[in-house]
Amino acid sequence: MDSTADETVDPTTASTAPDPATDEQSPSRRQQLLDQEGDAAADYLEELLDIVDLDGDIDIDVENGRASVAVVAEGADLAGLQRLVGRDGEVLEALQELSRLAAQARTGERSRLLLDIAGWRGQRRSTAARIAAEAVERARATGEAVELEPMPAYQRKAVHDAVADAGLRSESDGVEPNRFVVVLPD
Repeated sequence: MDSTADETVDPTTASTAPDPATDEQSPSRRQQLLDQEGDAAADYLEELLDIVDLDGDIDIDVENGRASVAVVAEGADLAGLQRLVGRDGEVLEALQELSRLAAQARTGERSRLLLDIAGWRGQRRSTAARIAAEAVERARATGEAVELEPMPAYQRKAVHDAVADAGLRSESDGVEPNRFVVVLPD
């Protein structure tokens, strides 16, 4: 396995400087930063929607300690938002990075904001959970490791979570953009 690209953090080598966005000593400060991230991203996305003449509602939330912004719509407006997802989510990924930069510019802190448009990431997470369940079954049935197709980080995270919930272990291997999950048998 490629240990240099491991997604886990070794606490013995991690920086001991407190990160204001995750500092457990100041939950109100952390919540304030997350709210500011969401607001900055929402402002940026509102302007973008105006420029490209698309309609959509923006939902701001905090999920798993990260600011989360979703652009949602119904009917014909939903079809228009699909253009902001792009092929395989490429436009969505770019917009997420731009939204993170907008949040960083406002807060002065690195942002880990998650952006979803038209429910695309949610659908991909569901698909990843289904793939994980199938891989868990194969790993248990064969007693061998199961390598999945390459996928983006947020999908790998969904797979790792689903595999852990099923009581097995998994790890990521490879180098971006071809990084993939390996589901390990009992």
